[in-house]
Amino acid sequence: MTKHKGTNKKLSFISIYFLGINGVIGSGAFLLPQVIYKDMNLMSVAVLLCAALTVSMVALCYADLASRFSESGAAWIYSYNAFGRFTGFELGIFIWFLGCCTLSAEVVALLTTLKSFLPVFGNPTVYYGSVFGLIILFSIINFFGRSLVTLVDNASSAAKMITILVFIIIGAFTIHLAHFSPVIPAAAMAGPKPLLTHFGAAFSVVFYLFTGFSFLPIAAEQMNNPEKNIPRVLIAVMVSVTILYALMMLVAIGILGTRMTEFSTPIANAFKAGVGEWGYILVIVGMLISIFGVAFTASFNTPSLIASLADQHAMLPKFIGKKNRYNAPWVGIILTAIVSGLLVTQSYLFLVSCIVLASFVQYVPTIFADIKFLHNNQFPAHGFKLPGKYTIPVLALLISFYMVTNFTAKTIIVGAGVAILAGIAYFFIQRDKEKRH
Repeated sequence: MTKHKGTNKKLSFISIYFLGINGVIGSGAFLLPQVIYKDMNLMSVAVLLCAALTVSMVALCYADLASRFSESGAAWIYSYNAFGRFTGFELGIFIWFLGCCTLSAEVVALLTTLKSFLPVFGNPTVYYGSVFGLIILFSIINFFGRSLVTLVDNASSAAKMITILVFIIIGAFTIHLAHFSPVIPAAAMAGPKPLLTHFGAAFSVVFYLFTGFSFLPIAAEQMNNPEKNIPRVLIAVMVSVTILYALMMLVAIGILGTRMTEFSTPIANAFKAGVGEWGYILVIVGMLISIFGVAFTASFNTPSLIASLADQHAMLPKFIGKKNRYNAPWVGIILTAIVSGLLVTQSYLFLVSCIVLASFVQYVPTIFADIKFLHNNQFPAHGFKLPGKYTIPVLALLISFYMVTNFTAKTIIVGAGVAILAGIAYFFIQRDKEKRH
């Protein structure tokens, strides 16, 4: 298969950049700081920087591959060209599963935020009625195409950035230096094993904060000059997000100190402690708009992922890629709603672990694909040169494998289940194709 240029290029560099910022910074930025702090205290900022460096290595592999292909699809397209149909199919299903997990996690995050100040959402009937209702609402809206997506996405991005910048700039003046102690929990200092355990637990959660970058190359054909713009945007987004996360963590710790672990919405409560009730309201409103926007965007993009498997290279039966008169992939929307509806019954932290696992599953074959193309130069890079040739992919691979040691048995079972079901589906789809031919 030869490399070809996309024909429907619309998005400029700056548009892709803000799309990337909105895709990476989600609910985790507002809801997970206390989880990270619990394991590593002030050193959680160092863990964040380690995770950023790790994910940046993976992102550089994506940047190299994005410079070689202008097709939409990202990881599954790269693996398809490197290792064949079966690997591409498995990756495609996992990326769709990742999208379903992201949608479910954001919906759960939205209700978790509401529950923190509206006790009625603590009622199981109200809670589950709301989460299922949101999944159904998003699905109904998506049946009518992408008319609302750009508006919601822009509003979400603006609310998110304004909230974060106001929190960092104003919150910095309310920091108490004494709150930066302890630097690391006493339990983590008991020996090398406890330290590694605490570090691993924090690292897995922090890793989640950066996983959204992998969705950027998925819509490559809608971007202007994707071979050059995607690599540059990936690097710019990772640097920007790392700076914002580190500053948010430092300000939140500086305001709350050890009280960080007391709140399910730590950023909102930190601002409340720093400036008063208006700070809490500002962050909560910004969070709600931001999380709603990310959930809505995920509900739109995820059905397109499974539809693309049917449309490109006929990886799934043709009917799965069917679109209605609004050009919406209606079969993909229904399938996404069903899977997301099942996942939304799980806890936020479990969904986060599933997202990290699904990300790991797509990272490893993608890195191997990059190593293969670096070696044989089968698809020459356009406008991007990976520094050190094999060094970054090998380091990214080693650190990605380290992630396996931090997954719970339940998460691994879910991942294995998805892989097995995808393998069975592939077998029957291929057998049906052979019968018809």
